[in-house]
Amino acid sequence: MNRNDYDTDVTVFSPQGRIFQVEYAMEAVNQGSACVGLAAGEYVVLAALKRLPSKLATHQRKLLPIDEHLGVCISGLTADARSLCKYLRGECLNHKYVFGSELPVGRLMSGLADKMQECTQSYVRRPYGVGMLVAGADKTGAHLFQTCPSGNVYEYKAHAIGARAQSARTYLEKHYDGFAALAAAGDKEALLLHALRALASCTEAEEELSVDNASLGVVQVGSGFEVVDGTSMAPLIARLADFNPDPPAAAAAAAGTAADAAAADAADEDDDMAMA
Repeated sequence: MNRNDYDTDVTVFSPQGRIFQVEYAMEAVNQGSACVGLAAGEYVVLAALKRLPSKLATHQRKLLPIDEHLGVCISGLTADARSLCKYLRGECLNHKYVFGSELPVGRLMSGLADKMQECTQSYVRRPYGVGMLVAGADKTGAHLFQTCPSGNVYEYKAHAIGARAQSARTYLEKHYDGFAALAAAGDKEALLLHALRALASCTEAEEELSVDNASLGVVQVGSGFEVVDGTSMAPLIARLADFNPDPPAAAAAAAGTAADAAAADAADEDDDMAMA
């Protein structure tokens, strides 16, 4: 029996223990436009690449506020994301009405994971074809979560999802060690520029970031979720070309290492000539 015999129903396992309908939903996330998130200190930053469905259309919104302390970035099916955002807003509103306080981010993510996982166990529903990066801040600090159509939820220090997201993940892995110092110094703008630089690596060959196709979201412990979009992006886009992602100390150390390596190579060549 081939693959098609096991992908007609979300409740049917293949002999290898796979559920193809869930994998197809996860592929819808990978086909969506890129989203980048990073958490450092009291800050969480989201960056999103907006798509243009048609030359006569406007760019799709990718960053959606949920509550005063919470916002999401979406990749995948926008309609599914709208349904899940409605659920998240309802949960936040109910908690605030009953307890008079903001809903902890981790508890909200647990409820969302249960809701998404239920769709993988019933033949009358399909999995949600959307992934989210969720940025929130509560009494326990700042948090960055990723949701998955399988019902899994992961907490990250930095992550990227969507098309060509591996380039952004590589950038984040390379520069993440410097984010904590920037957060401790309160340099929010540098964190925003890092997120934009990571997002720029996910664009197509002839596409560049602009005020139209890029947007940012940032939340800080004690402050609300803020979306930077449209003309507000212009100063950051202008600074991006001259932004040096490596701190001066790291750049000097790298230059010193390169110089030492060159000197060592030259010494080896001299020794080889003397031996000859």
